[in-house]
Order: sequence, then C-alpha cells, then structure tokens
Amino acid sequence: MRGLFITGTDTGVGKTHIACEIVRELRMTGQHRVGAFKPACSGADIDTNGRPSWDDLNRLRDAIGQNISDDQLCPLRFLAPLAPPIAARQEGQTIDVDAIRHGLNAWRSECDIIVVEGAGGLLCPLTDHQTMADLAAQFGFPLLIVARLGLGTINHTLLTVEAARQRGLPLAGILFNEPTHDSGDLSSESNATEVAARCDVPVLAIRRHNRTGWLSRFGQATRLDWWTLAGVPAQANLKP
Repeated sequence: MRGLFITGTDTGVGKTHIACEIVRELRMTGQHRVGAFKPACSGADIDTNGRPSWDDLNRLRDAIGQNISDDQLCPLRFLAPLAPPIAARQEGQTIDVDAIRHGLNAWRSECDIIVVEGAGGLLCPLTDHQTMADLAAQFGFPLLIVARLGLGTINHTLLTVEAARQRGLPLAGILFNEPTHDSGDLSSESNATEVAARCDVPVLAIRRHNRTGWLSRFGQATRLDWWTLAGVPAQANLKP
C-alpha cells in the first residue's frame, strides 16, 4: 500500500480540502483503490439529538464515495477543538497509538493508495511525548506540506521543511492553498516563487480560493500524478 501523509504549516490551512481533492482525483483515474485516514480528530459538531459528528470525516467520506464508518476513517475522535492529547484528557482518555496503527493496517487489504491527513501541523502534539512528525516517520509515507497562501507563509513553510528534514522525513512537495480570498494580500502572488527559491523541496501547485484545478507557481494550469508522488523513495529528495 502506497500513501501520502498530508501535514500543514498551521491549523486551518486547508488540509482536509486538499486531502479530499487528492482522493477524488485518484478515484477519477479508475486505476487504483483509494483510502483516506485521519489518525485523530478534534472538534465535533453536536446535533439536536446530542450526537457528535466531525466535519473533516464527513468530507473525507464524501470524497471516497462510500459509506465508511467513522471508526475506519479515524480511530481517535474527541469533542473539544484542541490538540489530541489535551482533548483526550478533557474526556478522561489517553491517546492509544496502537489503535492508530491498527486503524491504518485495516486499510491494507482495502486500498492500493491511502491519503493520510494529519492533525494540525507537523509538530502538533499526538501524545504527551510524541508529535505528528513521529507518526509520519512511523508510517513512512512521503510528506505533502499544505501551506496557506498569504502573508507569513514563507516563514511557516520553511520552518516545516526544516523540521521534516531534521527528522529524515521523505518530502514529496509543497502545495499552496488559499482558504479565503484576500484581494489586498499582495504576498499571495509571490509566496510560491519565494519559497521555491529558498529550499529544494518542489513547489508542486497552488489552489486558489473557490476555483477548481491546480496552478503551477508560474500561474499555468497543471496536473499532478499523486500515485507517482506516493512512490518517492524514503531518502530520494533529502539533502545529503
């Protein structure tokens, strides 16, 4: 089973949106069985009957196009919109990393490629002693960094790349997403070029707000081969 591990430079950068787009594009090829997995999810909506639901999971389920249970999509789910170990403590629980491993392994007979969406950023706490970066290392899938298009993203993106390199994580590339449109933010026109000039991780594409399709950092329409990106050897694009 191949996979891609999606992390963000911050919360709210559009990881779920990008994950869903990748799942849909892989499904559209009709060549591979596609799965989606989120190790932990925080921040539930409660309906009038007191039943919780998680928007990220609903969107991933819709992208897969199958009635997959919350348990299969995400083994650890919490009500409060907090980092997983903090949300777990509020509910008198602890983070069961084995449950996450078992959850991923359950997909192995179900799909050829899986899109994993991490919680928060790369150094978001997973347990009291582990982060999402530790989990990404255990999974071994190439990392896709989703960065917010806008002011401040150069620093956030380069810090995430540096943290990934320090841990020897395989890097497939950087995707810029525009969660909301700010016509006054001039930096969104130069973010991708500036980041590309400052690191050798490929800037794969840009996703503009309320637009379909991917753009290259030069503004041209482009397509991405997610299957090939998921097959990047573990150390192929890391500096010596």
